Amino acid sequence: ALGELDAAGSEPLLIRGEGDAFSAGLHLKELAGLDGPGRERYLELFDRLIVKLIAHPAPTVACVHGHAIAGGAVIALTADLRIMSSKPKVRMGLNEVAIGLAFPPRVLKLARARLGPRNERRVLLEAGLDDPAQALGLGLVDELADEPLVASRSALGGLARHDAEVYAQTKRAFVTDLMVLSQEEIARYREEVLPRWRDPALGAKLLAILGR
Repeated sequence: ALGELDAAGSEPLLIRGEGDAFSAGLHLKELAGLDGPGRERYLELFDRLIVKLIAHPAPTVACVHGHAIAGGAVIALTADLRIMSSKPKVRMGLNEVAIGLAFPPRVLKLARARLGPRNERRVLLEAGLDDPAQALGLGLVDELADEPLVASRSALGGLARHDAEVYAQTKRAFVTDLMVLSQEEIARYREEVLPRWRDPALGAKLLAILGR
């Protein structure tokens, strides 16, 4: 994914998944099989992906045509515009707290910026998986569509018609705060979040979740 983003340069991006899901999130089975340093490197790669998506200078639209869960929802939240399928069985949510995964600071910062104070506590602490109407009401997505791919391509085309340099300059003003982590945020990551991800017991816990 990082290589594909590099290859995209400054072209508009349509972000979507393959198959029935947008993204079911991080690969829990793979995570379970890693040791502590391996999980730390995994988080670093995910952070690099998030940063690249947030900072992409051209328009980005997430086509949430199927489930977007945990890390999948995070990827969707990086986009300038998020359009979700109106099919009532599709679910989207940040359920990390429910499965015992602490939020890295960049993920937490992104979610709070997108959701705002009205919705952040409910989405992050209740850790639910919401249907399309709920996701729209909570700010996880911007629009619902019966044909999300068609709607997403149309929306991306509309955004791409703007002056590219002015769009990029204006976008930078919105995302600058997301690109920089404070010393306090870095310290919290090192002292509170990372030890939980490096915990040897996490692997068994993740496997138990997959076995449910």
